[in-house]
Order: sequence, then structure tokens, then C-alpha cells
Amino acid sequence: MSLLVIGGTGTLGRQIVLQALTKGYPVRCLVRNFRRANFLKEWGAELVYGDLSIPETIPPCFQGITAVIDASASRPSDTDNLKTVDWDGKLALIKAAKAVNIKRFIFCSTQNLEQFSNIPLMEMKQGIEIELKKSNIPYTIFRLSGFYQGLIEQYAIPILENLPIWVTNENTCVSYMDTQDIAKFCIRSLQLPKTVNETFFLGGPKGWVSSEIISLCEQLAGQTAKVKQVPVFILKLVSQFFGFFEWGQNISDRLAFAEILNVENNFSKSTSDLYATFKIDSSEIVQLDDYFLEYFIRLLKRLRDINFEDVQKQKNLVI
Repeated sequence: MSLLVIGGTGTLGRQIVLQALTKGYPVRCLVRNFRRANFLKEWGAELVYGDLSIPETIPPCFQGITAVIDASASRPSDTDNLKTVDWDGKLALIKAAKAVNIKRFIFCSTQNLEQFSNIPLMEMKQGIEIELKKSNIPYTIFRLSGFYQGLIEQYAIPILENLPIWVTNENTCVSYMDTQDIAKFCIRSLQLPKTVNETFFLGGPKGWVSSEIISLCEQLAGQTAKVKQVPVFILKLVSQFFGFFEWGQNISDRLAFAEILNVENNFSKSTSDLYATFKIDSSEIVQLDDYFLEYFIRLLKRLRDINFEDVQKQKNLVI
């Protein structure tokens, strides 16, 4: 089975590419910038030019392909390209896949779409899910929660740099997940007929509230966080006047999906059934505290290396 990966340079997409190559799949990546995607070529993937905002570039990318994994995502604040990429482009992607009789289309979506149809990106993702189901292409849809990788910027780095952490006053658990593990589920679904034409709510084995994540980072960093709280009702109020994603770039980057992720969900309560379906042992899934521990260990090692290099430079200057 040969794979076409959309969004291969992204946080999730690169993990999908790496794991697919590790499993022996021939992988082709649709890319706009060959230089930026060169690391995928070094891994062993084939690069082909394609741009979701230019529909005519998409069909040639499907030559010889039997399955497609769409892990691409626009920034919610990029309203200028939202319709062009996340609606028109993805419709063109489905059309091209149908024309060549693709055997499987894996689409990475977002949880709680129905509750937030007033948000353009959520409305488009839900619409693409509907169009994919109507296409009669064998599909698997993963509705994803937050990524561990995003929590580094949201919590760890602000604590290390003594910057404020913006949180809402909601205290709902979110089942974040490592993108490596999400990629594992995407690749595994290609091998399991029972996952065809199914939608899965994918999350980690444990739900975390913001205060728990902050406490964990404080312990590992040995520093106290500067927490700034934004009540959800203010988030809603401001969004009515300025748009949900346009009321301050730094804050919106960290809180754009706060309301979405803070909706109570029950998919974390059935993770054992989910893992059983995909034949994945829960012990294989990276825990959030282990992920953060590894991050801080790597960071401390890097700082020690930098300090060592500075000391050596000073010695050389003295000599």
C-alpha cells in the first residue's frame, strides 16, 4: 500500500511520515516548499509539489497511490486562507481521491465539532467529514484532542522564561496525546478492516486540568508559574466583538481552542475499548508526565552543553 500524506511537515504529519516509513510503506508527501520539507526526503519519503489552494496541482500527486492521510491544518487565525485551503482544497482532495479509486482516506479532524459550528474552521471540518462520507471512499476519521507538543509552548516555556500563562476558569479534564501515538493509530488503521468507515474519538489514557499541568511544570522547572486567568464568559464576549481568533495573537494562540477542549467529553472513559480495537497496549502510550520529564531533561542537557562551550571559549580567550 502506497501512501500520500498531506501536511507532512506539520507536528502530527511528520510523525505519520516517520512511522509509515518505519513500517515499510512507500510514502509520498504533498508539499509546497521543497526546501522546508527536505528532512522528509532525507528520511526516505518522496516529495511532490502540491498546494491545496491550487486545486489543479492535486490530481497528479495521486498517481500510483492507494491510501491518503490528511493531517494538514490551517492556523485558526489565518482567516484569509481558511475557505481556500480547508474547504475548497479539501473538496478537491476528496474528488481526486475518488477519481483514482483510493482504497482508504484517513482524515484527522477535531473533537466537539457539533457544539462549535459557529466557528468557521470547525464548520468546515465537520463539512469535510460529511463530504468524505458521501463520497463512498473507504474512510477512517480521527477526532483529536490537544497535542502534548502544544503544551510545551503553552505551559513549559512561559514558566522557564518567567512569562504569564493564560488559562480559563474552566476545570474540565482534557485527554491530551503525543503526536507519535496519534500517528501510531493512523498507521495501524490501515491494517484493520474493522476501522473502515468509522469515526474514532482519540485521546490519551488520562485527562488533565490546567492546574495539574502547571504544577507538573513547576516541579520539573523548579520555578513558580505566573498564572493569568481569563473567564470563559469574557472569552465568549470578546469573540462576539472581535472574532474568536482575532483578539490578541499571543493569547489567542494559547486559548483559541480552550472553549472547545473544555467541553466535557466521555471518550477518555472508553480508551480501553479504543486501544483494544487498534490492538495497542496502553503501556505503549506515552504519559504526559513522562513526556514533560524527557523534555526538561533534554533542555537541561542542552543548557549544560551551552555553558560548557561558553567556558571553553572564555578559556581560549584567556590563553
